[in-house]
Amino acid sequence: MGAGASKSENSTEPLNVHQAKEAGTCTPQGAQNVCEPSSVDLDTETDVCEENEIKEGEMQEVMIGDQTALLVKDHGELTAVGATCTHYGAKLSKGVLYNGRVRCPWHGACFNVKTGDIEDFPGLDSLPKYSVEVRSGRVIVKSSSTMQSKKRLKPMSCQSPDNEQVFLIIGGGAASVTCAETLRQEGFKGRLILATKELSLPYDRTKLTKALMSSAEEIALRDANFYEVYDIDVQTNKEAVNVDTMLKCVTFRDGSSINYDALTIATGGSPRKPVCPGADLKNVCLLRTPADANYIAEQGKGKHVAIVGNSFIGMEVAAYLASKAASVSVIGRSSVPLQSVLGQQVGQRLLKLFEEKGVKFFNNDSVKEFIGREGSVREVVLNDGGTLPADMVLVGIGVTPATGFLEGSGVMLNDSGHVIVDKFMKTNKDNIFAAGDIAEFPLFLTGDRKATIGHWQMAQAHGRVAALNMLGQDAEIYSVPYFWTVLFGKSLRYTGYGAGYDEVVLHGDLGELKFVAFYTKGDSVVAVSSLNFDPIVSQAAEVFAAGKTIRKEEISEGPYGFIHKLHPQEMT
Repeated sequence: MGAGASKSENSTEPLNVHQAKEAGTCTPQGAQNVCEPSSVDLDTETDVCEENEIKEGEMQEVMIGDQTALLVKDHGELTAVGATCTHYGAKLSKGVLYNGRVRCPWHGACFNVKTGDIEDFPGLDSLPKYSVEVRSGRVIVKSSSTMQSKKRLKPMSCQSPDNEQVFLIIGGGAASVTCAETLRQEGFKGRLILATKELSLPYDRTKLTKALMSSAEEIALRDANFYEVYDIDVQTNKEAVNVDTMLKCVTFRDGSSINYDALTIATGGSPRKPVCPGADLKNVCLLRTPADANYIAEQGKGKHVAIVGNSFIGMEVAAYLASKAASVSVIGRSSVPLQSVLGQQVGQRLLKLFEEKGVKFFNNDSVKEFIGREGSVREVVLNDGGTLPADMVLVGIGVTPATGFLEGSGVMLNDSGHVIVDKFMKTNKDNIFAAGDIAEFPLFLTGDRKATIGHWQMAQAHGRVAALNMLGQDAEIYSVPYFWTVLFGKSLRYTGYGAGYDEVVLHGDLGELKFVAFYTKGDSVVAVSSLNFDPIVSQAAEVFAAGKTIRKEEISEGPYGFIHKLHPQEMT
């Protein structure tokens, strides 16, 4: 086991590992933040409503003792599952019910309303499931005394002594953890190794730029106890340097090597470094790890901070430091922040929001040189000749795929270094898969044209599909891109694939920061973003997931012209 992680506030007491394992199968009692599917008699019954009080396609929150459940009527059947998303706790009753699943209104996670199982991401855990029956026209929901958690872990296997297979996962992000958990959930009982070059257990990387002072332990996806119970051998400070596809062997920087029967590569990206004089000065920072984030947060207090790059990392850090630094200046090549993704109008409104908070912008510009004194940065020289004071600089100009160790392996890469995979996340080499930011994969939204998408949600979808295909299940990647950003406490959501959009159709009020933007290409909507307009992005994501098209004419007069596609009678 690699570096440990302390328990989170909601985790339960540690498992007795020896008691938790029997004949290669684990029981999840006591695992972090989750409850197990109950195998005991249900011992609480609650009369929640009249049967006719819930209509087809409706969701209602009901109290079951001191627990809140989500009562659903879908295709004439009543079911009940946990009421809050297992990712960040959003109320699922505010989400989208369609064709047997509910999609979270905040970040798009999807759950089966019959089983409670998580079916799309983000998040790791499923929902608790309640038993429902109708008696004399009354809806009765049953629960067990063991169902005290808002999260449920699917049953997972452990390593069996008589299984000699070795499955190796390289990388310590969302794709890797989801891949490992899926393997155990699907009954894999061989040796399972997750090797990461990071010094800590896998953590929620999306929180790095939104809460810079978090420790790796505080944002860990699972604690050390979890990995121990389910025989997931997490090896930290383990950087891959070579893959021998003939010998099925990965060599690491520390000189060790691991032979594998199946391999998933999910090494993510490496921050792009500035190429200009002074780039090696102290306090010219990149942001990739919790240690980086903590350092930037601490060093930025009361100081002059320059941020190079006006995309998501740069803007989230600027929002965090705006009230803490002496000054924050953002240097970007585009005319407004986030322009390539969100468009000119939305970017312009976000620019105004930041300026209202005291952030200064230097747009359509770039850095010529960093000037230092006594080895530390003090000024930024811009290409237009201007200079900015800077006690610290954050460089957020994107990432490159961390795939240099694959050179000479025969694993096929594209010109930018991404690993080329098919719809099964398979590379051109037998029993080698790739997932997450490094993967160029067929995106169904574009008619299976290849795409690279660096979103947390998509990385998890990749990880799950890679795991299923490591086990020979022939599962295809079929997930709608969904991401979010938080700026000054305001959450902006986005779904779809907007590359190459030719027009933005806006509804709502940009000035009031309550709007929805539809990104169109020709006659079709290819992506949707919103702020304070929930759950419209999740509604659009469900339409996309159903393989349906939102036409430009449907949203020309108002934002809800496509919602009829989610009505039960429209289901196919």
